[in-house]
This record gives sequence, C-alpha cells and structure tokens, in this order.
Amino acid sequence: QVQLVESGGGLVQPGGFLRLSCAASGSIFGIATMAWYRQAPGKERELVAAIGVGGTTNYANSVKGRSTISTDNAKSRVYLEMTSLKYDDTAVYYCYVNRLGSNYWGQGTQVTVSS
Repeated sequence: QVQLVESGGGLVQPGGFLRLSCAASGSIFGIATMAWYRQAPGKERELVAAIGVGGTTNYANSVKGRSTISTDNAKSRVYLEMTSLKYDDTAVYYCYVNRLGSNYWGQGTQVTVSS
C-alpha cells in the first residue's frame, strides 16, 4: 500500500505561481509512475503531468511550457510547479502513483485562481 498526501494548494492570483508537493509513504519501492491530475467542477478528471521511469515526463497541452513535474531520487515526493496561472487552472489537484500495477490516489488539494 502507498499513502499519498498533497500540500501546497490554495488561492492564487492570475499570472501567479504554484508549487504542489505530494509525499508518498508505505511501500514505495517499485513505484513506476508519479503524476498530477486535476478535476474542475463539472468536468472529468484529467492528467496534468506525469513522470515515469528514467525521468520521462508528459504534460497536458493546456499546461505545457508553464509547468514542471519532478521527484526526489527515492520517489518519495513528487512536485508540480506551475507559472502563469489562469482561471481555468482552478481545480482539485490529485497526486497519483502507479506501483507494481496498482493505482493510488491522494485526497486532493484545492487550487483556486482568482483575483
């Protein structure tokens, strides 16, 4: 089992900067992919960014060029940095991990972009 706890959400002004952090605990050996998803009101959950084995990254088109996903060497933490935040970035952001074929989710952290 893997437990995930996100932090760093809150109220951010348009054009601002955001840094989310997710701490993984439990059986973290064998984690393959770590990612961030988000779900806006009335919309489906969508992938924001993912980082896989070897550090390969993948970003949604909507955040590409203004977002960076990274992990620590032990894959016990995953981070998401976003710049030039837009109103459309408002959502609940979820940390996700795939380990040995099983999927794990954090409880989510609210990000609200508003002036």
